[in-house]
Amino acid sequence: MTVRYHQYQGRMAPDYVCQKAHIENHEPLCQQIPGASIDEAIGKLLVESVTPLALEVVLQVQAEIQTRLEEASRLRQQQVQRAEYEANQARVRYLRVDPNNRLVADTLETQWNQKLRTLAEAREEAEKHRRADEALVSEEQRARVLALASDFPRLWQDPKTTDRDRKRMARLLVEDVTLQRDQDVAVQVRFKGGATRELRLPLPKSASELRKTKAEVVAEIDHMLDEHTEGVIAHLLNERGWVTGTGRPFTLRIINNLRRTYRLKSRFTRLREKGLLTANEVAPSILCIPSRVKYWRHVGVLTGLQYSEKEEYLYPPPTIEIVELILRRRGKRHHNPSCLSSSQRGAV
Repeated sequence: MTVRYHQYQGRMAPDYVCQKAHIENHEPLCQQIPGASIDEAIGKLLVESVTPLALEVVLQVQAEIQTRLEEASRLRQQQVQRAEYEANQARVRYLRVDPNNRLVADTLETQWNQKLRTLAEAREEAEKHRRADEALVSEEQRARVLALASDFPRLWQDPKTTDRDRKRMARLLVEDVTLQRDQDVAVQVRFKGGATRELRLPLPKSASELRKTKAEVVAEIDHMLDEHTEGVIAHLLNERGWVTGTGRPFTLRIINNLRRTYRLKSRFTRLREKGLLTANEVAPSILCIPSRVKYWRHVGVLTGLQYSEKEEYLYPPPTIEIVELILRRRGKRHHNPSCLSSSQRGAV
């Protein structure tokens, strides 16, 4: 598989693509998998793998392997000694033969040469394995290996560490990674040395899904509409550091679009369902024209709840006390209950 990169939220994001047949034979792509979530999962696996316990186990295994290598070296030395003995015996037999007996002498010489070649091969094989087996871990090296348990996670997770440097570190630990896309993504990681781990990851989200605003944000907007206008909601979400699915700060327009997309009830609808009235509906109850309702709200007699950024308000039904207060301020006394609303008449 090859790697393609694209920009996502200001960073380079990988896509893993199997396209050999597509390039060579114009066949459809075998598979293409967004790689951001895969890279993140493998990064976590590497951090989890480089722990004091894991490294201690590795060192113990290495010590066990070293013991077996020493045993194998002893057996190889015995093979060399046996080859030396057989070569010496062949030499002695050759030197003792009568030179005049050319047929026997030639045969013994051939056997001697064969034993010498066998001895040389045994020595060469033993020396090759000796050099390969010399990788003993000293106490200093052991301490440095164990120090990786704290250094590696810290360095991997450091925001200053570039993706290029993380790749270099991954190459030191990972031989290869095999991906297979089906109902989910099977990720088989083969470490240096042959150990393997398999992960099952959900299919990465499509570009459109990644751009969606998180469900918890939508739920919070739905909750906040009970108490705030859409402009105030945008301000409060930005104060919390929340962002849209595309990483942008919230605006009045974005909140409005989200409300419509997810079919959330508007603040106006919510307040109406609670029985709040418009200015036109309140005006007859307080014996004034609709434009004066705003005045009585400004002076604190009426309580209004704002439902938009256009200074639009809804009002609880005025009580008889509020009506009497307004009439007194206007210098009038209302004595005709028939001019009041039904709820007010009940209060009288």
